[in-house]
Amino acid sequence: MRIIAALLSGLVFGFGLALSGMLNPVRVLGFLDLAGAWDPSLAFVLAGAVVVSAGGYLVSRRLARPALAPTFDIPASRRIDLRLIGGAALFGIGWGMAGFCPGPAIASLSLGYGKSVLFVAAMLVGMAAFRFMPAAPRARHA
Repeated sequence: MRIIAALLSGLVFGFGLALSGMLNPVRVLGFLDLAGAWDPSLAFVLAGAVVVSAGGYLVSRRLARPALAPTFDIPASRRIDLRLIGGAALFGIGWGMAGFCPGPAIASLSLGYGKSVLFVAAMLVGMAAFRFMPAAPRARHA
């Protein structure tokens, strides 16, 4: 049942990305180009995503456990450290350079964009390289 739910969720997500124009890196770069020919249309996509995500989070807070898993996967740490800031900066730089973030890049593979193939390959190399990075030092509690 979990595999079917994951497949359906992925299909709905991919359809939403395609419908919104998030699979087109030119459109995404137009949205990110605040100083040039800014395309504000993706702001509505972002706002819709925030509303849906916030609603889902609020519902999850009222449930004892998810329907298809033993527990919710909500990060316990609220610490903002150098690794978090560096990762966010790297994500933003990559998004701004390529016009892709991970979800749309994977979904756009079905369209045969050469750039999405290159982006996903680089993303996989980066994910593999992360496994070899030293772990972040843990905070000591007194």
